[in-house]
Amino acid sequence: MGDVYVIVATDMNRKLYSGETPIIPEDQRLEVIKSIKNVKEARLGRSDNDTLKTVEEINPNIILLGPDQKYDLETLKLELGKKGLSNIEVKRLDTYFEKYTLHSSSLIKKKIFEQYKN
Repeated sequence: MGDVYVIVATDMNRKLYSGETPIIPEDQRLEVIKSIKNVKEARLGRSDNDTLKTVEEINPNIILLGPDQKYDLETLKLELGKKGLSNIEVKRLDTYFEKYTLHSSSLIKKKIFEQYKN
């Protein structure tokens, strides 16, 4: 495995793309990701939302998008090509890490709601 860089969505973008304010604030999500052993660097998304500028700064070999990220792969590839970054492989992960039942924040929220709704 090579170096792993992670861009954590800002609270603003999380709300913009999901319609919900995140339960866990961006600085806490960032700290969790930074603590993962194989992550070389984690940073928040840019306040100007220029994701491709971040990609230029990191210059990765591969971009992995989560299964629920709103990026269209073909559009991303096209935009990377315009910036001279067409050598970067772009893939979308098909599934979540499903070793544990509560593997996403939405499942955690649903579980809490179900447990305490009465």
